[in-house]
Amino acid sequence: MRVNVICDFDGTISIEDVTDGLLERFADKAWKDVEAQWLAGKIGSRDCMARQVGLIEADYDSLDRYLDTVEIDPSFPSFVDKCKDFDEIDLHVVSDGVDYAIKRILENNRLSYLRVKANALVALPGNRYRLDFPHSKPDCDVQAGTCKCAIAQTGGGKAWRANSTLLIGDGLSDVCIASHADFVFAKDRLLEYCMENAIPHLPFATFADVERQIAPVLVALNAAPVSRIHFTEIANDA
Repeated sequence: MRVNVICDFDGTISIEDVTDGLLERFADKAWKDVEAQWLAGKIGSRDCMARQVGLIEADYDSLDRYLDTVEIDPSFPSFVDKCKDFDEIDLHVVSDGVDYAIKRILENNRLSYLRVKANALVALPGNRYRLDFPHSKPDCDVQAGTCKCAIAQTGGGKAWRANSTLLIGDGLSDVCIASHADFVFAKDRLLEYCMENAIPHLPFATFADVERQIAPVLVALNAAPVSRIHFTEIANDA
């Protein structure tokens, strides 16, 4: 069995929401008005991100000084090492955030070898930027810049297609793929969504929790047929 592990970045791997951190420091305050439109469901996340990044004005040195202060979950590197123990796991960092920021932070933590799929930051004259969307999909249900469902369905660019999808996430950008994933490790808003929609999941606070539970979850994914209730019971037995 092949398992695509789709792992969110902002607020999941990183302690803070890095996109919001960039906007707070370097964007015109109008970014909050755009955020409000997205939260109200008036625009999709792709449109929201494009408008917000267009409001940033800063050179790369300024961006880097902030990015170099961002901390990740201290237990994430150990989880990455744990994934290497399983031949069937293919781990992807998939985010509706900014690729430059994610790659800079991962590099600072000696994790630059991880595959990253996110929105592409493009520099413009005058220390301005735009976002390109190499992983978007026109019919994405949540109008995301990075369609996590499409990446899961294609095996993240691999020649094979995964038998199962395991999601690790925390927020609104994860709710669409959560409905299609075989299992979810969830916290914060994503945890609430999984509970409300009876999606097979386990809560987590840090990647130490995920690392501890990953083996029994893989066992459960291999057990077919298996009920959603039984699925969670198997994982909780570890």
